[in-house]
Amino acid sequence: MDIVHRYGEWIKNKLPDNPKAASRYIRLGLRLESFAKRHLGDKNVPLPYRDLNCLALDGMLHTLEHPESAAWTNLFTPVEILQNFDLTCLSIEMMGSFLSGFTIEDWCIDQAEAEGIAPTLCSYHKAFIGAVDAGLIPMPKCAVTTSIVCDANLQTFRYTADSRHIPTTLLDIPNEKTKDSLAYVVKQLKDWIAQLEDLNHRAFDLDKLRDTLDRENQSFEAYRHFIELTRTRYYPSTLTLQMFVLYASHLIIGSPEALDFFKRIETDAASRPVFSGKRIFWLHVLPFYEPALKHAFNLSKKYQIQATDMNLDYNLPLDLDHPLEALAEKMVDNIFVGPLDRRIDAERRLIRETGADGVISFNHWGCKQMAGAANLMKKALSDTGIPYLILDGDGIDPRNSPEGQIKTRLEAFLEML
Repeated sequence: MDIVHRYGEWIKNKLPDNPKAASRYIRLGLRLESFAKRHLGDKNVPLPYRDLNCLALDGMLHTLEHPESAAWTNLFTPVEILQNFDLTCLSIEMMGSFLSGFTIEDWCIDQAEAEGIAPTLCSYHKAFIGAVDAGLIPMPKCAVTTSIVCDANLQTFRYTADSRHIPTTLLDIPNEKTKDSLAYVVKQLKDWIAQLEDLNHRAFDLDKLRDTLDRENQSFEAYRHFIELTRTRYYPSTLTLQMFVLYASHLIIGSPEALDFFKRIETDAASRPVFSGKRIFWLHVLPFYEPALKHAFNLSKKYQIQATDMNLDYNLPLDLDHPLEALAEKMVDNIFVGPLDRRIDAERRLIRETGADGVISFNHWGCKQMAGAANLMKKALSDTGIPYLILDGDGIDPRNSPEGQIKTRLEAFLEML
């Protein structure tokens, strides 16, 4: 048993009777990991990635130590508005991933199921619910989620936040883009802003939002150029780092720190050596713990995960003259919203733009949206002529990932490439 698993067992032993002590150990672990990444990190990992890793660790630590300035969110929450009030984000997906990093996700998931939560619910949500109910996560100032992609979001937030009388906002995002549907979302944003003004005792600053959206536009312009560069350049990465990019592209997007990250990888990629291996475009979340996938892709010079669709779910320029309308359009136009045909067209475009040699679609446990779409997408995208692999597993819980099957199917797929 390595030190991470031993530390995880230590936390799990404390959780039933002393959740406050367990929470202290998690915060200590985050500090130690941040220190290690800063001073003892793998020099083969590009410096911008190492700094992003530390930024995410510090962000998670801040939400746990200062819950009075934190908001529970999901990955698709318009965090640009929360930044206007200097609130930091703790998303269900981020918390679930960190619980898995501490190897305590199984305890939290089992805790949720013991309380009657369905085993078929998404593991990220079960881990989050179990951690909240155990007293591992301090209560935030507010909570907000959207109906984008995941049907479980609304129910999970009602169960964990609303039931605890945490000010909670549920943003309903229509499946079709029309003038009326955009106006409907803008009204919801205005109502939410009014609630945040009352909660924070300060006025919303529209010019500050414009500055945030300007940085967001610059960030995605840099990211698009980075992806273009990595069609021919080797840029070392890992499964975990690809997930950390979601932190920059979603949970802190529009911040100076996110802009700095995207500009740095853009500059750094231009000086990297030529890549002669195979490029992979990844669909959905990445099971960063999975041995066969880690062996194949972590810092590999043969196979490079160039991008994931979740990091490119929307990256068109935002209209600075109409910032709330721009945020509404960003959510309604997200590639995961609406009929499957729309997503297929978007995935086909992204595969073409990234120059991928192969596509891996990961069916995460409990994600009915992805499970229902995977084979239809594979069939529809067959006209690209690009090999397409579907893997079944779990983004954070190894118990739901058939290690032998994943290894066998992955090896056959890479051999085909």
